[in-house]
Amino acid sequence: MLNFILQTGASVATLATTTDSSNVVTGIQTAAAATPEITETKISLIEMIGKGGPIMYPIALLLLISIYIVVERLLVISKASKKNENLITSLKEMIHSGNITNARSMCKNMNTPESSMIEQGVSRIGQPVEEIREAMNKSGSNEIAKLEKNLNVLSIIGRIAPMFGFVGTIIGVITIFRKISQSGTVEIVQISDGLYQKMVSSAGGLVVGVVAFIFYYWLNARVDKLAHRMEDTQIKFLDMLNEPTK
Repeated sequence: MLNFILQTGASVATLATTTDSSNVVTGIQTAAAATPEITETKISLIEMIGKGGPIMYPIALLLLISIYIVVERLLVISKASKKNENLITSLKEMIHSGNITNARSMCKNMNTPESSMIEQGVSRIGQPVEEIREAMNKSGSNEIAKLEKNLNVLSIIGRIAPMFGFVGTIIGVITIFRKISQSGTVEIVQISDGLYQKMVSSAGGLVVGVVAFIFYYWLNARVDKLAHRMEDTQIKFLDMLNEPTK
């Protein structure tokens, strides 16, 4: 009888343990099912820019203008920077042999700021050196001014683009306070649009401004390099004119 009682008690304990384990497992599964899944929300660059609000349109326009000026000026400056190492030597032979017409034709055919400046000097051979130098200086200044065309626009864009971004920041802050006043509560869902507009417009204006400034100074550096080369060529040309004819 005692063995029967002990076996019955052990069976009941085993059953209770199994029941408790099943309840724990069921509770864990229920809790796991009740936990919401965290999904990653992806947003494209275009969608991100769109959250910057209407102020992103003028900022985008400034970016397009900057790109156009940079590409157009880069092509012009690259073409103007072509160098003919034998230019002075060839002109020296023509001028000292009295073939002024061919010397001018060669300068015109090269069609570079450097050759245009020298052509002004060649056309005045026989006049005092000071007059030749003055004509070449004026021609060189005009050619450099042509290369610098629209570069000031890049400088202006570099200054005003961040201002447009700041305007977007102000509009975003106004949007945040308007939604807070309408709802009477402060929740991230309500102010997220204003935060997006504030941050995206500020970043957009700064990026466009930095890009415009970088290319402005880079292109100006290339123009300055060409201007120094033209000055050196002018000195060589005037020295060549003062050399005695053999």
